[in-house]
Amino acid sequence: MTDGIRQQPEDGETARLIRIAQAEAVHSGVSLSLVANTFVATTTAVVMWLHQPVRPVLYWIAAILALNAARLVVLKLIAVRNIVKKSPETALHLLSAGAFLSGLLWAGAPFLQGEFRLTGFNAYVILVLGGMSAGALMQSTAYARTALVFVAPLLVSAVVALFLTNTPVSMVIAADILLLSIVMLRTSRLSEEAFIRSQADRLRAVSLALSLSDANAEIRQSYRQLSLLASQDPLTGLSNRALFNQRLRAILDESDRPPASLAILAIDLDRFKAINDTMGHGAGDVVLREISRRLSSLAGEGDTVARLGGDEFAVIVEGADAPDRGHLIGEGIVKLAEEPVDIGGRPVVIGASAGLALYPDHGETAETLFASADIALYAAKQGGRRRLGMFNPALRARIERQRRIESGLPEALEQGELVVLFQPQISLLTGRVVGFEALLRWNHPELGPVSPPEIVQAAHALHIAYRLTAYVATRAAAFLKTLPQLGLDGIPVAINVSPREFSGSGLSALLVGITADHGVDPALLEIEITEEATLDAAAAGPELARLEAAGFRLAVDDFGMGHSSLAYLVSLRIDRLKIDRSFVNGIATSRENQTLISALIGIGLSLSIDIIIEGVETADEAEILRMLGCRFAQGYHFAQPMSAGEVAAWLAGRDATPALSAAER
Repeated sequence: MTDGIRQQPEDGETARLIRIAQAEAVHSGVSLSLVANTFVATTTAVVMWLHQPVRPVLYWIAAILALNAARLVVLKLIAVRNIVKKSPETALHLLSAGAFLSGLLWAGAPFLQGEFRLTGFNAYVILVLGGMSAGALMQSTAYARTALVFVAPLLVSAVVALFLTNTPVSMVIAADILLLSIVMLRTSRLSEEAFIRSQADRLRAVSLALSLSDANAEIRQSYRQLSLLASQDPLTGLSNRALFNQRLRAILDESDRPPASLAILAIDLDRFKAINDTMGHGAGDVVLREISRRLSSLAGEGDTVARLGGDEFAVIVEGADAPDRGHLIGEGIVKLAEEPVDIGGRPVVIGASAGLALYPDHGETAETLFASADIALYAAKQGGRRRLGMFNPALRARIERQRRIESGLPEALEQGELVVLFQPQISLLTGRVVGFEALLRWNHPELGPVSPPEIVQAAHALHIAYRLTAYVATRAAAFLKTLPQLGLDGIPVAINVSPREFSGSGLSALLVGITADHGVDPALLEIEITEEATLDAAAAGPELARLEAAGFRLAVDDFGMGHSSLAYLVSLRIDRLKIDRSFVNGIATSRENQTLISALIGIGLSLSIDIIIEGVETADEAEILRMLGCRFAQGYHFAQPMSAGEVAAWLAGRDATPALSAAER
């Protein structure tokens, strides 16, 4: 029986339920068995008494009746105390014990009247024992052990009695009984296993039905939730992207009477990612709910206010006054977003940018109108954030170009499609090469030439500025390795780095790793801070100190174009200043430019900072700069930017003296 249960790959609970089913089946059949047992025992005792009235027959029938009465009491006790459900093993043990005792009593039947002989009467007793055995096995198909413990004593008794008779006929009958016993025992086990399988299948079917019912209930619940999510943002209670798109399409694309005017606002929060990163997503949720409340307070009842996802919001402004109200709502949310949001007792300022597009001027379909609002938002963010941007057609071409640059830049970096060229820097006193500047070029397959500022802007937008810097620095370091072979040992190469890359310690670690990998002296790699934005010297101080400690040179590009100052130079410990081309234009006739350059050269000398002039394109410009005291310059007059492989040919084609020594520089 236990082997039968092991064949089922069910868990312990399923095995327990199968055992309960076995106990119920045995328990329900015992009453009828007791009635049949009592009746057959009584009739057998009567026949025995009539054949030969001896006292053992009376004792035997009395024991049978007493045992059956006791078994009936146990049967009722099992039912009253619900032992079948509470402890099916106990119930089966009790029922099997009663069957075993009954079998022992029945086993004595052949020997009640003395020596057993295979006569007509004794054949009747053997027939009764065989019938009782067959009936018991047929009755107990659910649990074979109860039948086996009852039948085993009967069969053993019959076989022993026949063997004691010791006649050919009795021996044959005994052998037949043994064979039939084996068959009945095997059939009993197979019947039990079939019962167990049927119960397991039934339980699996019930379990599947319950699972399907639960799944159906979950599906209905999920459908209700999805119906809600299909139209509402669960965090803020605003319309979600799906409802916003549906509403906008219904107004513009699916309506037979489009509106006379309509305004679309696209809104982004300016510092939301920083809030999430530093204060946790719970704080971010507080911000989103508060901004949603403020935005809803600005919109009218007929307007659709939506959270599109993350920190993106949008508003559909309807009505004849939609353009004016769109402006008011856009300016209002920019202003309200600057008011602090209380997060756990701490006031936090967020800020927002918004883009506005009007129907039909900026788009006649839902898709084009929202795209126009998104472009206006992008322009507002590019223009300094915390402002309302108004769409105009020129923006579309510019933003589309920038987006195409952004989409293609990662692959261009991966495939090595960006080109790094090197422009020589020349001593105006000797004509010798004193350095190179690494310049980035990209010929986009569709857009054509892409300017370095556009590349840098895209890299920052994609958060891959370090990858871009590594791309240029790696090629500059490889170029530095070739210079000693060209007779330019100790010549530095400058690379441009955005001020935004000086936060943290990533830049210094990156450059130290690249120079170490190429076996290049960090002092030969000059870091130029681009004119893209003002460097916060205080915030960048630790990183600048790490670069200085590693031996890198530091230069300021486009000095004098507005973002630099003397305090800026002193605080940064600059090694070199690069004067912008705008000061060189017309220098031969511009007294003002000559005075400015002389002043800048004087500043450099007083601070022990080298000055190099960019954009020198004529011999006259070079001569005037030399006369003004400028020592170093670069520009098309000396050489155009060239690939690393072209430098050797360029050097061979000019009459150049050896490079300046470190002392001369």
